Amino acid sequence: MTRSTEKLEQERLALQADLDGHKTQGERNRLGQFATPTLLARDVATYGLLLLPEYTPIRFFDPAIGTGSFYSALRATAKDRLIEFARGFEIDPHYAKPAQELWRETTLKIELADFTRQAVPADEKSKPNLLICNPPYVRHHHIDAGEKNRLRHAAAEAAHIHLSGLSGLYCYFMAMSHAWMSDGGIAGWLIPSEFMDVNYGRHVKQYLLREVTLLHIHRFDPNDVQFDDALVSSAVVWFRKAKPTPDHRVTFSYGGTLNAPMISKEISVHDLRLNVKWTKFPRTDPAREHEGYRLDDLFAIKRGLATGDNSFFILDEDRVRALNLPREYLRPVLPSTRYIKADEIKADAEGVPLLDKRLFLIDCDMSEDDLPRNYPALWDYLKGGLETVAPRYLCRSRRVWYSQERRPAAPIVCTYLGRSDHDGRPFRFLLNHSQATATNVYLMLYPQPLLEAALAKNPGALRKLWQALNNIRPATLLSSGRVYGGGLHKLEPRELASVPADDLAALVGLKPKRVTRQLELLEKRAAYAVM
Repeated sequence: MTRSTEKLEQERLALQADLDGHKTQGERNRLGQFATPTLLARDVATYGLLLLPEYTPIRFFDPAIGTGSFYSALRATAKDRLIEFARGFEIDPHYAKPAQELWRETTLKIELADFTRQAVPADEKSKPNLLICNPPYVRHHHIDAGEKNRLRHAAAEAAHIHLSGLSGLYCYFMAMSHAWMSDGGIAGWLIPSEFMDVNYGRHVKQYLLREVTLLHIHRFDPNDVQFDDALVSSAVVWFRKAKPTPDHRVTFSYGGTLNAPMISKEISVHDLRLNVKWTKFPRTDPAREHEGYRLDDLFAIKRGLATGDNSFFILDEDRVRALNLPREYLRPVLPSTRYIKADEIKADAEGVPLLDKRLFLIDCDMSEDDLPRNYPALWDYLKGGLETVAPRYLCRSRRVWYSQERRPAAPIVCTYLGRSDHDGRPFRFLLNHSQATATNVYLMLYPQPLLEAALAKNPGALRKLWQALNNIRPATLLSSGRVYGGGLHKLEPRELASVPADDLAALVGLKPKRVTRQLELLEKRAAYAVM
């Protein structure tokens, strides 16, 4: 007796749970194995069928099929539409063999093989016209150098895309699937939305704008994580295998479901080429070139220092006293933000932050030959890390393994990662009166010469700047940064540096930048007239 679609899906879900249960979280993370929930798979399949002409027989393909969630969703949503063939690859026999058995009475043929090593179908009729895939989310550092080189060459040959070495495996799947699709075929990829903002994603976006007609990108609300076991925010990317027209416009939607989003907007291909970050769509309009001040005109923005081992090099005040460590080789360092309740950090007479948790960073440039003789207590502590800490990459690359980067205290520091607090602020700017440096969970803002000169005339303006930084609209900062699953926001130094800062410049008496440029041009013209 042939089992119904719903019966098969229930069996598939039970099978998926059982197979996942026999693998550790670490094993599944390394292989990027995150199953697609049923409702999400059906939402995606429903939308894909709308993009395919109604009476066209379906030739379905999933190059990372797992247990067949998208094929199951297609069966549930296709109704009376003809599925001419369905094909998928799965590299892991743990999932492939049980899935083959599950779908043996259907049109789906699952091959136990590495998709990236398979020959492309020779004729057009053997190529799929509907590809739907949740590819393996394997980060670049889990792909060895030889394999990465092979994948990069294969991607370039298949899709004329030269992927960065920092690309995750899902990028290679997208590129290599290009040759498999029939002309005019539809592809839907459920992938991490980070490609829309990160540097390596530039090559993926070039492919989407140049080699295919990008139709729709739907980004899920990061507070509604689609996969319980993957801290990523997800997007569905739809395109047709055909070159885009010059006036083509792409639908961007956000929140809700693919078929019923919270917000939607069309963005021209021209504007997409000009805008580096795409996650701001559809909530904001395409940005035009800002001709005024940016934050990097006012501040040199650097990430806090990386110690190599915080638990070893950073000690609290009680431990410092107990070990009798010399103060000349200890620098105060800010604790994590959960220990900093107020946005203003005050200090004692020695420049140590007046906080409940007072931490110190070991920073010594004395050689291992001289240190035991001059500071035996410090050496007694440091030699405990000779076998475990000193061999680490960061430590062994230093002239003295226990010396630290030059990161003096910054008057203003900003949190690097954050979720929106009760005021809607994902990031906090802290006014730092102390001599404490900061680790790489912070961004450190040092006044540029232009700002230093203005502050020398009006020192009180620093407080106004700090208050203005905290009053920057969250949407402005979020459009510059990036977001991960569960609403976790991240802001890199270059991203913060790009934030417009005309209002902040005015607070310290700087002339508008465009006016300054016009004056410079007039002065140059006057100089030429005299010559």
